[in-house]
Amino acid sequence: MKFEIWLAFVITYSVISIIPGPSVFMVTGQALSGGIRAAFMCILGELIGGVVLVALSLFGVGAILAASSKLFQIVKWAGVFYMAYLGYTQIRNARQDNSNGAQPRKTQNGIASAKAGFFTAVLNPKAIIFYVAFLSQFLDSSANIYVQFAIVVTSSTLIVGTILAGYALLAAQARKTIQTAEARRWFGYTGGGFLVGASIFMASTR
Repeated sequence: MKFEIWLAFVITYSVISIIPGPSVFMVTGQALSGGIRAAFMCILGELIGGVVLVALSLFGVGAILAASSKLFQIVKWAGVFYMAYLGYTQIRNARQDNSNGAQPRKTQNGIASAKAGFFTAVLNPKAIIFYVAFLSQFLDSSANIYVQFAIVVTSSTLIVGTILAGYALLAAQARKTIQTAEARRWFGYTGGGFLVGASIFMASTR
């Protein structure tokens, strides 16, 4: 991959990644409801899921999803319901933790946050199809595809990780500023609301 092509990929992908989408909503929701550790574990899951998406796109799964409307809808709605369920769970926990003077529930473990990030990434068929169309603009069919794959995966992982970390730090700082029980409850509601909103966003897009 030529340097100028790689640079164009980095700039274009960075601009696209800054725009809030399901992954940003997920990480922000995790940071607001669970704190910075939950957010960074969620990012780890997102990054692993991103590698899987790039691999699937290169192996032609994106073309299959694009060709099969039924399969696309199955994957899409699985992602919608999964994210809505996570949002509902966070809202329910926030209400239970602070009703009748109850003590705050322990922050969810890192594995749960990582799984949430991973499945948010891979249960987004539009992302797979996007990778198929997007990556083809930067890959040279006459060059070693595996070397280019390694470059693309490394670059995209660093870009997404950095941007999501920025969103997570901002949300976690807001959560850290106020530590009252009432604030914790509303941060839980807000975090869950982000996820429910993201599920609605996914459901409303074709």
